[in-house]
Amino acid sequence: MLAATQAGIRVFATGGIGGVHREGNMDISTDLQALSDTPMIVVCAGAKSILDLPATLEYLETMAVPVVGYGTDEFPAFFSHQSGLDVSVHLDSPEEIVEFARAHWDLGLKSAILVTNPIPEEYSLADEDINPIIAQASKDARERGIHGQALTPFLLARINQLSKGRSLRSNLVLLHNNATLAAKIAKIMTKGQGSKNI
Repeated sequence: MLAATQAGIRVFATGGIGGVHREGNMDISTDLQALSDTPMIVVCAGAKSILDLPATLEYLETMAVPVVGYGTDEFPAFFSHQSGLDVSVHLDSPEEIVEFARAHWDLGLKSAILVTNPIPEEYSLADEDINPIIAQASKDARERGIHGQALTPFLLARINQLSKGRSLRSNLVLLHNNATLAAKIAKIMTKGQGSKNI
């Protein structure tokens, strides 16, 4: 995100953001700090399902990062299009997102606008399917003593293995979905600006 900002890029797409890990071990992704002081629009499918989603949302609120639900009132949970948690604001079009972001920055605020874009429902993994897999992967990580920067890659790989490839398919779909929305937002932001500050 820092490199993108320095290059004048104002719209960024990713799969899911990092956040506060489960288990109450105070393992917090640097993504959250970056979002708090980087004025750009970040499109994602929510926070990765392996995280403590309520704690992650609370941290974002504390750091004054608006969480926008694109076409939804509910914070998506990466592999799942729903989490039962509310977003800050519901917006239904790229135009509304750009208007909201500009108003936010015009107030002198320096944080990112986090746009959460739910995975298409037909590719969403049901809680009853993915949650036991996440729990098993987390248990495996604890038993192997895996933590810190090695934890997220291990969990995602283990979840893919346990889900027999379903999580990877969902991941690829949500990446494409997020990139498509980010491109639409960037196009609107650059109207009348040439290619500057995409």
